[in-house]
Amino acid sequence: MHSSQSASDTQPTRQRVVLVAILFLTLLVAYLDRVNVSVLLADSTFLADMGITDQPVQKGLLMTLFLIAYGVSNVVLSPLGDYIGPRKAMSLSILLWTISVVIGGWAMTFGTMLVARVILGIGEGMHWPMQSTFVKNWFPPNERGKANGVWLVGLMGGPALAMPFFSWIVATWGWRPSFFVLGVLGLIPLALLWFYVTDHPWQHKRVNKKELDYIESALKLEAAEEAKIKTERLGQRLKSFVLNYRFWLLTINYFCIACVWWGTMAWLPSYLKDARGFSWSQMGVLAALPYILGTFSILLFGHLADKTGRRAPFIALGHLGAGLGIYFGANSTNDLTAALLISFGIASIAIGLPTSWSILQQIVPGRAIGAGAGMLNGLSNGGSAFSPVLIGFFISLTGSYVGGLMFMVSVAALGCVCMAVLALEKY
Repeated sequence: MHSSQSASDTQPTRQRVVLVAILFLTLLVAYLDRVNVSVLLADSTFLADMGITDQPVQKGLLMTLFLIAYGVSNVVLSPLGDYIGPRKAMSLSILLWTISVVIGGWAMTFGTMLVARVILGIGEGMHWPMQSTFVKNWFPPNERGKANGVWLVGLMGGPALAMPFFSWIVATWGWRPSFFVLGVLGLIPLALLWFYVTDHPWQHKRVNKKELDYIESALKLEAAEEAKIKTERLGQRLKSFVLNYRFWLLTINYFCIACVWWGTMAWLPSYLKDARGFSWSQMGVLAALPYILGTFSILLFGHLADKTGRRAPFIALGHLGAGLGIYFGANSTNDLTAALLISFGIASIAIGLPTSWSILQQIVPGRAIGAGAGMLNGLSNGGSAFSPVLIGFFISLTGSYVGGLMFMVSVAALGCVCMAVLALEKY
């Protein structure tokens, strides 16, 4: 329980800021785990050891199988967090990541590497919805856009660091050490989560009465509205949002974001190195650029969405920018121009990341947020799981990356339409 505070406590504490910083670091490490394979796809030694040289479909399968396991885990395992609490659920997920990267580092066959990717998908699928649950539990509605923006910077920070970092590790020591480095890094968020985070602010000894009152007064107003919907049982929790067509428009939108996101993340390093002819060091920098730019997109548009109280118009704008950037990048005759335009496209899709979660937290009742976040993220990422392998198929079929890139342009257009509908409804 929350400890008693002295009368001299005149300023509210800021433990929710500490919490969101830990959420950021956790997601940062999670994304390092996810994307190291993208860099390894540009490494001839890794491809030869795994027996997948000149086999683009098998290369795409490394990301696709991860995403299928990730999607299933989101839907099936995320309600667990509503029962045992987000702290325990997230800690369990980090332990699974650690097991997966150790297996990956010792893998001698392609089949073993696929097993490691599936275990990683199960662990990370359970982790992601807990981030949203923490924000719902700890932040008043008017601060959630900024809070979501801060932890979602990990989406960009992870790849931005991973691309040059793993390029350097692989070029210097080979591909196996990249996995063992990840195993050690995973212990950092696990320790912070276990010793410095609680499921609710009232459980935290470092939260004083002023911060607690500030948070709980806003949450009580929100809970009064949510009380109109009974959400005691899992079936009732699901019913509170699955019958809402806005939830499905938001899910289709997030599916489109995920298709572009995972498609470019899986293939950007090898596209820059093989199709555009950049060196290892150039590739590391250029592959990081979209995520550096995306960091500014997330922070800027998360702030603007909170200021205006509108999210959907910004997400529609993000889809439009992604479609245009990838289309003109794919068709550019200049290699550097192509890399810069695709970077702009990926940075644009990032606009929809914090704002989509803010709309979800607006639509779904608090006691169902774990299930709602899991279903949205699971269906979106599960559906988009085939994006990397489809791009591999188009590369194999046409001998060119352009067909796969046009697939991402088309899904960006679909996402733009979905968000235009919610924009008209003032979301």
